[in-house]
Amino acid sequence: MSLPSPTLQERVAGLPIWKGAVAPVAMTGGITNTNFMVEDAGRRYFVRIGSDIPVHGVMRFNELAAARAAHAAGITPAVLHAEPGVLVTAFIEGRTLGEEDLRDEAMLSRVVPLVRKCHEEVARRVSAPVLMFWPFHVVRHYAEVLRGGGSNYHERLPLLLEKADELERAVGPITPVFGHNDLLPANFIDDGSRLWLVDWDYAGFNSALFDLGGLAANCQLELAHETFLLEQYFGSRPDASLWRAYRAMKAVSALREAMWSMVSEIHSSIEFNFADYTQENLNRFAAAMAEFER
Repeated sequence: MSLPSPTLQERVAGLPIWKGAVAPVAMTGGITNTNFMVEDAGRRYFVRIGSDIPVHGVMRFNELAAARAAHAAGITPAVLHAEPGVLVTAFIEGRTLGEEDLRDEAMLSRVVPLVRKCHEEVARRVSAPVLMFWPFHVVRHYAEVLRGGGSNYHERLPLLLEKADELERAVGPITPVFGHNDLLPANFIDDGSRLWLVDWDYAGFNSALFDLGGLAANCQLELAHETFLLEQYFGSRPDASLWRAYRAMKAVSALREAMWSMVSEIHSSIEFNFADYTQENLNRFAAAMAEFER
């Protein structure tokens, strides 16, 4: 007779790093992983439970390498323990940002140096193989997954792929940087004195414009804030060529997020309203495409 599998809480409680008995507390908000906070010997820890997710290109060896390099660059908490399916980091006492926080130039002026530091310094500190994250490849991959999975969105795919091809041509050649590639506002934590960037599931080499465009799409930045964002990042006023490539990346960021959610509708076991999230991001993609086509 086989023994029952331990619950996730029991698995976390049984990790070998604890000094005493612990009572893991489930944390809400994650839509890719299951997360816990653990207090042990007067110190708090953040525990992520999640295996590889090939359908999304999430590979934990890549996440671990990126998280360690990002900590070496000084922008994310230290990795304190890792084993298959488990990542334990220091717990940051602070608040996660919301969309409205990023619609403020004072906050953007803090966020941009953090993003640039990711792009410029993390690659120099990665000591293991890591992935490339090319959003147009991701979109094409998602289309195949959706077709094979009998998705309700399959009739929309030809037009979405046509738009993606148009956007990829507009981006043109890139200079790769090491991107975070998932700049949702909740992946920034403000501890009161500095910002941290967390959650490296989708990290990899990419264009800087994908992170910048993704940030704008995810936070619904207005034109004045986007101009400020690009000026802060590049140190000069963006010209027409940069605007075109940026708007293309902003649009594909919203499309990739929408298609991520479409795939999650048929593949994820996380309790979350993916259908509403899909529609929200399709709306953002439509708005971004309208900006690009103008």
